[in-house]
Amino acid sequence: MKNCALSFIVFFGLCMAAVAERPNMVFILCDDLGIGDVGCYGQEKLKTPHIDSIAASGMKFENHYSGSTVCAPSRSSLMTGQHTGHTFVRGNNPNGGNAPRPEIGQMPLPKDTLTLPKLLQQAGYATGMFGKWGLGGPENSGASKLQGFDEFFGYYCQSHGHTYYPAFLWRNSEKVPLDGDTYSHDLIWDEGLDFIRRSATAKTPFFTYYSITVPHAAMTAPQALHEKWCKVYPEFNGKVGKYGGVGMGKDREIHNPIAGFAAMMENLDNQVGVLTAELKKLGVYENTIIVFTSDNGAHREGGHQPDFWNSNGPFRGIKRALYEGGIHVPLLVSWPKQIAPGSGSDHICAFWDWLPTFAELGGATLPADAQIDGISMVPLLTGKADKQKKHKYLYWEFTEGKPRKAVRAGKWKAIRTYAPDGKTLVKSELFDLEADLGETTNLAEKYPEKTQELERMMDAAHGESEFYLFRR
Repeated sequence: MKNCALSFIVFFGLCMAAVAERPNMVFILCDDLGIGDVGCYGQEKLKTPHIDSIAASGMKFENHYSGSTVCAPSRSSLMTGQHTGHTFVRGNNPNGGNAPRPEIGQMPLPKDTLTLPKLLQQAGYATGMFGKWGLGGPENSGASKLQGFDEFFGYYCQSHGHTYYPAFLWRNSEKVPLDGDTYSHDLIWDEGLDFIRRSATAKTPFFTYYSITVPHAAMTAPQALHEKWCKVYPEFNGKVGKYGGVGMGKDREIHNPIAGFAAMMENLDNQVGVLTAELKKLGVYENTIIVFTSDNGAHREGGHQPDFWNSNGPFRGIKRALYEGGIHVPLLVSWPKQIAPGSGSDHICAFWDWLPTFAELGGATLPADAQIDGISMVPLLTGKADKQKKHKYLYWEFTEGKPRKAVRAGKWKAIRTYAPDGKTLVKSELFDLEADLGETTNLAEKYPEKTQELERMMDAAHGESEFYLFRR
């Protein structure tokens, strides 16, 4: 009996030790940030030293992809571990076709959806989401609380998120009135910091999802920083950027959006520095994973000029394209306890890999019938890159505008473009990304067998959807 009791105590102690070693997770998802907008990826006209420090203290990825080329499906892919051939939300479909209630958000995830925050919540993590949700609203199945978040503060609706000076934000299912003069991004960031402080003080492992709206249009930043950058770029002071949305007020007309973008980025970079310092002050920095990435490529809205900033670096296309510029995004990961400073990786990965990665690190158990497309990156993040499993291919589909599908398999990338009916094939393209990163030369006719091989992958990856175009 004593031996049994001792065995239990030893086992319990080992379990508690394992729990204590589970990392905290801070996932910073920017909105419409191009890969070239960050200093460590080549940005020369503005500096991002605190963001770059994530790479300096951790790992910089060269082949990371977003879930989609626009907001909602990219977020759906991140939350569900599924690519857009399988995840429920595959486009920016407002309200799922229901009567417009802009404040309650877009197409809602079904209540029983397997999500990353649900898994971590069940594993004992405190889960908090701060920023733009875009996967439902407070009155339906997509409500953040029903999808696994203990706390939510920000925008449910993407259109509502087009203003940085809203009349209100949401705290869980309650509206929080604002005075119209409060820069929402700063308020949202501070709410996330408060969640981190409370969780760390309670010694509870935490998952903090910063789904921020920066640098999405409107190109608005705190006034002092905006004025600073107007002096740096006075030649654009006569330029005006306009961007519509729900609850738009003071930032409907933005003077010098070039200055606005730079000011937004400086403000964000400063806040990343504050976050890092706070984690160190709380004593949890060494065992906290910080992920920094973007939901898709750069935009050209509200007066923003991605060409001026070289926002997409060497890539072709911007937001809403399935060329590299629309989906190939920055990824920086810091975890001092595990990742060697200044590391780099060419591993080909995507948003749907984060659910199995964080689930494994957090000690969460995936249901036996879980249908996910992601592959855990734990070996790569823990110094065992030689044991890292690789994808046979990555897949995207996008039905807004000209419907398109895309696959990347190793160095090869194929894109199919369809007529508006989603059935009639207009064009097939094949690119060798090792030789042609800018996707300038279509090799589909030169390599028809390779083109057909990747097109078969597209057919295999697509699953039927009640709401989106593609049908077998």
